[in-house]
Amino acid sequence: MAIKDWLQEIPYRLLQGRGDEEVRDVIYDSRKAAPDTVFVCMKGARADSHDFIPAVVEAGCRVLVVERPVEAPEGVTVIQVENGRRALALLSAARFGYPAEKLITIGITGTKGKTTTAHMMKTILEACGKKTGMIGTTGIVIGEETYPTVNTTPESYAIQEAFANMVEKGCQYAVMEVSSQGLKMHRVDGIVFDCALFTNLSPDHIGPNEHADFEEYLYYKSQIFSRAKAGFINRDDEHYGAVKQNAKCPLYEFSLKTPCDFYGFPVKYVSEKGFVGMEFSVPGQYETPVRVGIPGWFNVYNALGAMAIASYLGLPKETAAKALEHIRVNGRMELVYSSEKFSVLVDYAHNAVSMESLLKTLRAYEPKRLVCVFGCGGNRAKDRRYSMGESGGRMADLCILTADNSRFEKTEDIIEDIKSTLIPTGGDYLEIPDRREAIFYAITHAQEGDMIAVIGKGHEDYQEENGVRRHFLDREVIEEALRENSLLA
Repeated sequence: MAIKDWLQEIPYRLLQGRGDEEVRDVIYDSRKAAPDTVFVCMKGARADSHDFIPAVVEAGCRVLVVERPVEAPEGVTVIQVENGRRALALLSAARFGYPAEKLITIGITGTKGKTTTAHMMKTILEACGKKTGMIGTTGIVIGEETYPTVNTTPESYAIQEAFANMVEKGCQYAVMEVSSQGLKMHRVDGIVFDCALFTNLSPDHIGPNEHADFEEYLYYKSQIFSRAKAGFINRDDEHYGAVKQNAKCPLYEFSLKTPCDFYGFPVKYVSEKGFVGMEFSVPGQYETPVRVGIPGWFNVYNALGAMAIASYLGLPKETAAKALEHIRVNGRMELVYSSEKFSVLVDYAHNAVSMESLLKTLRAYEPKRLVCVFGCGGNRAKDRRYSMGESGGRMADLCILTADNSRFEKTEDIIEDIKSTLIPTGGDYLEIPDRREAIFYAITHAQEGDMIAVIGKGHEDYQEENGVRRHFLDREVIEEALRENSLLA
């Protein structure tokens, strides 16, 4: 293609060279420079890729997209744009033939619930016979294949490449977690979502290299409704009014408190053999009873949002509801085992806020004993381990303190820090530094009516110690312990 064909959606100035220069790929990593590539320059927090222009030219790159005038050898085409990151997104879309337009795209944003809601949406679509790709915290998922990603919302080139891969493999739908950073850094520019969903908002990602303050964070979250054909919003969130203020698409509301477009009522906690989750009904245009196979009031909001989109897309309501009854999300309130005697679940809760929310949720099921197996990551702010120790001691009946990703700290030292705030609460605890042994102990010594929560690592399939990562998945260890105790075939 000629570079001018890829620039049709982008305002630009041709500072040097020819607009008909032939190109085959877009790059933003100077190490990938080669003949027939377009190098997009961006000024970042840590580096300015304009500084790498001599290296990419030497590697054979003959087209530069820059944010400011630069010196370049004769024979090199230089194109100036206002924003390099936005240009990268639009060039990437053009390079892959605008694949998002060939899919029905669903974008999900919010402080919490993005991953769970995305999995719910994918599960519903696949239950209805729709081949679906997904992009988010757990990676890029296309069919049976999963590709790891660094960010919840990857760089724009990776998004467009994934969309193109989905189209090639026959996907009809794409479900995507859209982070505030993804919106701020123009990673989803050029994508008009067929459906956009907002889960909730609370202070997060505020600080250096993230958001300057909560107002900025809220602004970027709300921007998803400026790039969608239809929006779905949690009416019960305290920031509902501010988030919907600048919407440029029709909005559909969902609530557990106020009758509106999609109203979930009544809501019940259910714990029985083989099922620990929630029940609710959706009256009105998509009337159907729903059972959600993940515990927690907040998961009713996630499920209700997913059902609202299913209704908008015209999917069979009975099939959608049945899909949610059997939903499993790796490491997110993941029920691994449930019997008449006790149950075990895994969750990613790795700070005090998420831990408190989790334990409060599990308390609603009225277990005779709530057991929490947890540790804290090493070489991270110590406030996290202090606050988790206090929360665990106050809210769990028994804490089993163990390793998380200790990194370059000693697990025993981290446990001592956790104990410093746990002991004053008067809560019961045990110390078992080896995480496998801790999980085995919890299951081997389970009492009737126990609910055991193994938290902190969730979907992570490794344990890091002294710079070395070894395979470790909480769910697998739990299943191994259950088999050794003749509780699982």
